[in-house]
Amino acid sequence: MPEALIIASAKTVDETGSLKHCLELEQTLQQQKARITELTIDPLSTPWHSELQPNHYRSGCGPLEALSHARHLIKRGEADAVVISGKDMLRTGYQRQERLDLMAIYGDDYPLTTAYNELAEQFLHRHGADAELFQQLAHHLFENYKCSYRNVVSDQLIAEQLPDERWYNHITPLFRGVDCANPLIDFAGRILISSSAIAQQLTIPADTCLEISGVGLGFLPGDGKQHVEDIVSYDHLKLAYQAACHQAETDFAEQFRQGKALLETYTCYPVVPIAFLLASGLVDLLEQVPAFLEQHLITITGGMNLAKGPWNNPALNSLIEMHQQMIASPGHHIGAVHGNGGLGYKQGVAILKKWA
Repeated sequence: MPEALIIASAKTVDETGSLKHCLELEQTLQQQKARITELTIDPLSTPWHSELQPNHYRSGCGPLEALSHARHLIKRGEADAVVISGKDMLRTGYQRQERLDLMAIYGDDYPLTTAYNELAEQFLHRHGADAELFQQLAHHLFENYKCSYRNVVSDQLIAEQLPDERWYNHITPLFRGVDCANPLIDFAGRILISSSAIAQQLTIPADTCLEISGVGLGFLPGDGKQHVEDIVSYDHLKLAYQAACHQAETDFAEQFRQGKALLETYTCYPVVPIAFLLASGLVDLLEQVPAFLEQHLITITGGMNLAKGPWNNPALNSLIEMHQQMIASPGHHIGAVHGNGGLGYKQGVAILKKWA
């Protein structure tokens, strides 16, 4: 079977950046009569409960579902190239109340902050832990995100973009403003995926390509308040992680501990990255999380809290960043990207490897 490669990626964030490189390659492929499939990540303006259109994806796991589909199409020879695209002008494209209304996906009686708090309560109950430990973990997570963020922005921007003090206050007993994804961002991104034959035809340098080595997906039958207890088992996340490692024929956790791998966990609220650390075997107990976070960065962007979270597109942003950082980093040969859909009923893990 052909290898499925990410051969190009591009994004714009708040009017910074350009999609030109990807668009030019796509145009070249069109001129060559290549079979191109486009997979689209829905924006916030597409109602959450509306019918999903063919080749469209929704939720924070959507970009990884699209990546899995793209990998399938290329490896089966059903497409020459696949484009995964997403665009959401969350900062400038919506009135504040309109944005809040569209984000109320579980109804006005069950706001996301309440849902996050219930998820944390059930998670702690399952692990026999208390609120004090959870608040310590949330603190250590945010400090970890800040360390990653310093690697990708200037010191001046760090000072300008760190949240105001009021966001460190608790909104609910187990949830601070800084613990949440910051949605105020205008984002557009594209990833171009092809076989190695197409990459060579386009004379793409081998050392700028990443192989999509594995994509594991784990779904529960339902999402929302009545499914919180099922979600916090995170058995479906463990299955997704194991499937990705099996496809990629690698022990990602071991590679990461040795400093050979990059990781982007999904950080929309603290339970999710903690669950990833447990499900992947990077830690065995909640009490081990602080020491682990002092030694290892679990995002390459600063997480959705600092790099901001464009609704259904954060994992697309993460895949683009992973592609760009891995090809610029000689010491890292493997990377993993995690996606979380809804309250967590969908989980996805992608493992990417340098092709050259």
